Amino acid sequence: MFSRQFLFRLIVPLIAEQFLAVTIGMADTMMVASVGEAAVSAVSIVDGISFLIIQLFAAFATGGAVVASQYLGRRDNASANDAAKQLFLLSMVVSTILLAICLPVRRGIIIIIFGSLASDVLASSTTYFLYILLSLPFLASYNACAALFRSMGNSKVSLMVSTLMNIINIVGNAYFIFGLRLGVTGAGLATLLSRMAASIIMVILISDKRNIIFIHKIWKFEWHWEKVKKILQIGVPTGIEGSMFHIGRLMVQGFIASFGTVALAANAIAGSVASMANIPGGAINMASITIIGQSLGARKPEQALHYGKWLLMLTYISMIMLAIPIFIFAPQIVSIFNLSAEATVLASNIIRTAMIATALIWPIAFTIPNFLRAAGDVKYTMLVSMFTMWVFRVAGSYVLAFNFGLGVYGVWFGMYIDWIFRGILFSIRFARGKWKTKKVI
Repeated sequence: MFSRQFLFRLIVPLIAEQFLAVTIGMADTMMVASVGEAAVSAVSIVDGISFLIIQLFAAFATGGAVVASQYLGRRDNASANDAAKQLFLLSMVVSTILLAICLPVRRGIIIIIFGSLASDVLASSTTYFLYILLSLPFLASYNACAALFRSMGNSKVSLMVSTLMNIINIVGNAYFIFGLRLGVTGAGLATLLSRMAASIIMVILISDKRNIIFIHKIWKFEWHWEKVKKILQIGVPTGIEGSMFHIGRLMVQGFIASFGTVALAANAIAGSVASMANIPGGAINMASITIIGQSLGARKPEQALHYGKWLLMLTYISMIMLAIPIFIFAPQIVSIFNLSAEATVLASNIIRTAMIATALIWPIAFTIPNFLRAAGDVKYTMLVSMFTMWVFRVAGSYVLAFNFGLGVYGVWFGMYIDWIFRGILFSIRFARGKWKTKKVI
């Protein structure tokens, strides 16, 4: 169904976009690190919470992208356009509701999740959280539009807009943090302004009638429940899965917070650096929604199987190529962040364990379930992810960190065990082929 040129044009910009996002995120962390370890910890804490909220938008975007991709595979562009508008409206309504609920109680949310924090970390977290919450509607609309462009096979648009967004973010950080010396307030302002700009541009672009998928009269509220229900059939299980995953992640981060600011800072830096190796995997995961979705929409399940195997192999090759140099040069990479000697050693060791697990386990644990989601097999991915997360990542991390005295290392080892069991169960499901019989549209 897809030429090599199409696959190249879809995947390469996504890899570039992911690389840009991660590297800018690292630069962002480095700038905040200049303010102190309390500021790094505060940003890490809020990012952990915001990832939980963002997961909802990502779930809706996934649902909308799957539905739109399958309609395109069936050559039903009118229904794809309608689904696109429902995705946009759903994202805006939910993000606005979340903003209104969370804004006045943001300090309490941080305390409930992370418990007792140092006063400077709590104050910085509360301030930074304000700007992240204000940016939610803009981020939600950007994510929805970007997912729709990827459904068309056009990932250049999201790359260009993401590039601009990240440039605004990094320039804003430099100005607000170093120029005006606003600390975490500056980091929050830069994030808010960059997301506003990206959202406005994406809304203008997705309204262009020359696109295969476009949103007609985006300003007009037209709620079509049948299309919304199809999106939610994918989005709700995906959202529950992602939300439970990040709740578990936040609980685990709460374990790390009990080990002190050094452990929090080392964990934040290790997570940021380790995410570099996930860049190609994340890009291929997004591309798989389009490729697998359109294949199944066209009623060609064997094509979906063929491309699934090909994408999995590509994920392994690309992630191993990145993991090896990061493993070798971990101490040198961490030294860029100007952490204390203790935090530097801790972060370097964690990164090296993460590279081993990433190269061996990550693709089957996170790429294969995206194939299943593109087919509509979302209840299975939800149940497996929730089971392994609570049993191995949360409970396992607690036992390893506290009962066995492994501290922050125990938290990461618990995560690797979670990946192993996820990978085994998803691989079995993919091999048996039941996902090819699922109906979305």
